[in-house]
Amino acid sequence: MTHTRYAFVKANWHADIVDQALIGFLKLIPANEVDVFEVPGAFEMPLMAKELAESGVYSAVACAAFVVDGGIYRHDFVAQSVVDGLMRVGLDTGVPVLSVSLTPHHYQETDHHNAIYREHFTVKGREAAVAALGILTARKDLQQRAA
Repeated sequence: MTHTRYAFVKANWHADIVDQALIGFLKLIPANEVDVFEVPGAFEMPLMAKELAESGVYSAVACAAFVVDGGIYRHDFVAQSVVDGLMRVGLDTGVPVLSVSLTPHHYQETDHHNAIYREHFTVKGREAAVAALGILTARKDLQQRAA
């Protein structure tokens, strides 16, 4: 790989909120270095992250989703499964996988809550970019020390 590329996976549920994470991510990492992939929901992110990590194209994969209590299923189970899956992908492939998967305890689909979470996702997307840049720098430093 001659240059660094990043993959950004985003779930389509609550896209108006989740998309803000990408905006935050792109505040630190140039858009021409980021390929964006959409998946239906959070549960599909680990498989997509695995395929992207195994492709050999990306130095890091960031994944964003907003998992809320819809009253039908255990949202905390879904969120935990997704984060565990993303962590496993990173460990199994050696490619950093970053999670911007948020699960609020109290979310109501109101203008007030939506504004709060849009801003929060922007911040979290930026933090994911900081983490991506940081882990790549740390890994490069380790390789140089080992050489």
